[in-house]
Amino acid sequence: MLIDNTITQYLDAAAAGTAVPGGGSVAALNAALAAGLTEMVANLTIGKKNYAAVEAEMKALADKASQLRKKLTTAVDRDADAYTAVMAAYRLPKTTDDEVAARKQKIQDAIKHAALVPLEVAKDALAVIDLAGQAIRKGNKNAASDGSVAAMNARTGALAAIYNVNINLGAIDDDKFVEKLAQEVKELQKRVVEKEEDVLSHVAV
Repeated sequence: MLIDNTITQYLDAAAAGTAVPGGGSVAALNAALAAGLTEMVANLTIGKKNYAAVEAEMKALADKASQLRKKLTTAVDRDADAYTAVMAAYRLPKTTDDEVAARKQKIQDAIKHAALVPLEVAKDALAVIDLAGQAIRKGNKNAASDGSVAAMNARTGALAAIYNVNINLGAIDDDKFVEKLAQEVKELQKRVVEKEEDVLSHVAV
């Protein structure tokens, strides 16, 4: 599994001339890193005398960020697996009419799944941006820059994931499915950009 690699091993795999890990996997990794940084800001606030009033809130925030970090970490592999399934579907035999029809259906099913995985990553990344904003506004001010990096990384992860959704939508024949997801990611992209701008507006640099 990719998530069991060292950082160097993952980077080597990303740099290799293979299709996975690709942009979708890297998008999930960015968002997972962002969740980890957000969790760190909360943990650097917990137990500090000057932040006793927000300790309970920071504990809850750290827990939410931890759950997102773990979920997004698994998405590093889920995205790679989804694309591997698409490639496997394209390699199915197409000698007979039945094989052609079965192959086409398998391809469509695999691409739909490959679109839904990064969509979920984008939604989770947006949630991370929101948590990072809370950590910046109420958490340890000495870690505000770390919260800012978290928000920026989460934005990158979200927009990269949305880009991967849109790429997959171009290969899907189901018009209703495409229309629904296209509208969803359009609205999601707007929220991601606006949320990051709002979060960073609370940081003095």
